[in-house]
Amino acid sequence: MILLNDVSRCYGTKRAVDRLDLHVRQGEVFSFLGPNGAGKTTTIKMMVGLLRPSSGTVTLGGFNVVTHPEEANRLVGYVPDQPFLYDKLSGREFLEFTAELYGLTRAETERCIQEQTQQFRLHGFIDQLTEQYSHGMKQRLVFASAFVHNPAILIVDEPMVGLDPRSMRDLKDLLRKKADEGLTIFMSTHTLPVAEEISDRIGVFHQGKLQFLGTVEELRSVQTQADCTLESLFLSLTRDEE
Repeated sequence: MILLNDVSRCYGTKRAVDRLDLHVRQGEVFSFLGPNGAGKTTTIKMMVGLLRPSSGTVTLGGFNVVTHPEEANRLVGYVPDQPFLYDKLSGREFLEFTAELYGLTRAETERCIQEQTQQFRLHGFIDQLTEQYSHGMKQRLVFASAFVHNPAILIVDEPMVGLDPRSMRDLKDLLRKKADEGLTIFMSTHTLPVAEEISDRIGVFHQGKLQFLGTVEELRSVQTQADCTLESLFLSLTRDEE
């Protein structure tokens, strides 16, 4: 469902993403791990069409995101690292606006809003202006908007930021359930326990390059250190050379 072929992105002489090859299969939860500045958000922005690759191709559901952006974008739900909402719209109006962008009918929109309101527990604030929302409330609404059009691919940048423990538990269960139903999930996160708990595979990204690709157990098998927590393995792979 997600295919990156020899993808690079340069800013002047700096190569933020360096010849990245990656294939994420349908129904997989894939966690993209790396320190700040590794190139994770740049990669995601290329996937959702906010940046063009300097070279290489990004394909979502068979559509090249540069040559067929509309077809690719219709397949994708996107949750950025910072939730952006229109302050003078209520949560309901924001979901209606999002549904209209994807061409849903009025009846489909009402049904989807009802489903997402229940799924993300928005009842208590969906008719309030979003300028009144806490960060966690905004995050839940942005997730609801990403699911409005029933995407085939979900791309998420730091999904757990600002969520309370119950919302985190609900979201982890939901992502795992949706993947088991066939949704492809690409998740960039610093929350290593979340990645370890729900991911089918992880990719460790550092200095624009993929340092490891596989399951957590496969990562443990190629590391010889006694401390085999995901945190210790991650730190080992992303340690800068002296």
